Amino acid sequence: MPRPSTAAVLCALLSLVSSAHASTQKVLSGDVCQHPPYEVHIVSSSPLVVYLENFVTPDECAHLKRVTEHTFAHSAVAEKGTADGRAIHSVRTSQSTNVPRDSVVRCIEERALRFQGLLGEGNDRLEPLQLVKYGNGEHYHYHTDWFTDPVHATAALGGNRASSFFAYVHVSGTNTSQEIEKPLRGGGTNFPLLTAPTSPEWCAFVDCDEPWERGVTFRPLQGNAVYWENLLPHQHGDGDHRTLHAGLPVVGGEKIGMNIWTRQGTVPAEVRGV
Repeated sequence: MPRPSTAAVLCALLSLVSSAHASTQKVLSGDVCQHPPYEVHIVSSSPLVVYLENFVTPDECAHLKRVTEHTFAHSAVAEKGTADGRAIHSVRTSQSTNVPRDSVVRCIEERALRFQGLLGEGNDRLEPLQLVKYGNGEHYHYHTDWFTDPVHATAALGGNRASSFFAYVHVSGTNTSQEIEKPLRGGGTNFPLLTAPTSPEWCAFVDCDEPWERGVTFRPLQGNAVYWENLLPHQHGDGDHRTLHAGLPVVGGEKIGMNIWTRQGTVPAEVRGV
């Protein structure tokens, strides 16, 4: 019988830990932070890609949507040669915004750090949480979250992006209010270089109608999230090309996702928004 990989064993333990901490409460800025009993599903051990069921609570989703309601602007991408290293580009047609670091955001940050085993290091490795809104026809073409240009991954900026969470904060047509919305069509998150799982149970989270050569396409399900590690182990922080992914075009309705990015080192305080 093959020996399970270290990553697989780690995620299995994390699944138990996440359940054990389901009832754990911590007071943050006068509010109670309670982590939900989310489920951990290992998609791939190399690269490490994990699907997290019920990672963000309905109340948190509603709060994130409410506090950013009028703050979205056209999404930018990192580009060499621009004044601030950012540029508007046709490969990314969504709208995005950073989320103010209130007690709800700090609770989600704690959850993300706890999942990675980084809770004792504080939140100084996290970039500001970012929401991304996709309307009809909007998409983000194939890209990696790790920076290919070293100018964006200097030690002064915290190094490169070691890991990513992408959580589905709002999926139109989900029964969360009395609003009548068009159900979301399209808008999956595609990893073309991953091997699709074969068990039919995965069809609840993965688009099993996609041809196998397209890799893995995760269904946008509100409250769920995908986690992956961006960098190759023991390779001096080199990026893992297998984490190439895309936000597929929304054909109808609307999707709001959340990016949680962890850097290799300390992110400057003025960037974190402490």
